[in-house]
Amino acid sequence: MGGEEIHETMIPYPNWLNAGDTAWQLAAATLVGLMSLPGIAVLYGGIVQKKWIVNTILMAFTGFSLVLLVWVLWGFNMGFGNPLHLGPGILGNFVGVPHTLLGDGTQAQANIPLLNGGMPDFHFSQSTLAYFQFVFAAITPLLFLGSVIGRINFKVWLIFVPLWSTLAYSVNAFLLWGGGWWAQAPRGALDYSGGYVIHLAAGTTGFVAAAVIGPRLARDRARAVPNNLPMAAVGAGILWLGWNGFNGG
Repeated sequence: MGGEEIHETMIPYPNWLNAGDTAWQLAAATLVGLMSLPGIAVLYGGIVQKKWIVNTILMAFTGFSLVLLVWVLWGFNMGFGNPLHLGPGILGNFVGVPHTLLGDGTQAQANIPLLNGGMPDFHFSQSTLAYFQFVFAAITPLLFLGSVIGRINFKVWLIFVPLWSTLAYSVNAFLLWGGGWWAQAPRGALDYSGGYVIHLAAGTTGFVAAAVIGPRLARDRARAVPNNLPMAAVGAGILWLGWNGFNGG
């Protein structure tokens, strides 16, 4: 234009960034996210009695959303950040320093401090790692949702999920996936797809919650039949296929 040359400044990709690794992590994370929404929402919504459908789906959506807030504001770094050292430093083996994920550091190379040198380098950004780990954190309280449907007040659920994600899930994640006490020698525990961090924790929590709260009302137990089996089948199918992201990612 007008004889003037236009010079474009090209910003090169960092040498650690791999488009394929990044794309697969994001795709796998999305598959896992779909297991929660709509997967668990419609599965549980179809299994429960008709009067609980809206409540069940709302609990699934709010649980997922609340974990996202916890994860971004403090939870991710409690599970995958620098170890918390207070007093003699024993806490450094059990939990990371709680602080926000927001900031320029999210575009740096993904890193789990305690695992430095103990595993191959990541070839995607910290924000990709945080998103991938978020969907695992989010599905866990939704797994024990079925144990408290018809037993727990919705307002209590809104308080319980952030507390549980902070005090139970983030600690469990650090113990194993964050390089904490269970992962350290001589124990060297491995958890490839959440058998301990997700499934055992959710199952134990659901059992204890049901036992503490007590049984559902007699009139609800008298005819506890599913309200929509096709909807439940759709949810189960999404969960089944979502495991390609769960294990594969």
